[in-house]
Amino acid sequence: MVGNAWWNLTLRFLLELAALLGLGMAGWSLSDGWLRWILAPGLPLVAAALWGTFAVRDDPSRSGRAPVPVPGAVRLALELIILFGGAAGYHLAGYTTTGIVIAVLIAISYVFSLDRLAWLLRQ
Repeated sequence: MVGNAWWNLTLRFLLELAALLGLGMAGWSLSDGWLRWILAPGLPLVAAALWGTFAVRDDPSRSGRAPVPVPGAVRLALELIILFGGAAGYHLAGYTTTGIVIAVLIAISYVFSLDRLAWLLRQ
């Protein structure tokens, strides 16, 4: 599988971490006072919980387990929302260039994962 090349899996993992950080930065930037102390850790925690919970059964890019099985299109939408949401979080926090670079890297990762995308959309 081209989409499972070691460098792409590494990039994907780093992008997932960057997305969680971006969501946390957005939570901090979008609110004031006590609410930022809830949103800054809350947004990444919710995203991580969704990411780990809703999966396609037997996804070869994951462990294959699916705590809550969903169709491939739903999983793809969830991934895109979280990843690009994290990139947008950098922009909202004032780190526009970082957000753009992360968005471009997300697109590159998916271009090299076309076989996985086709598999997801068949599920």
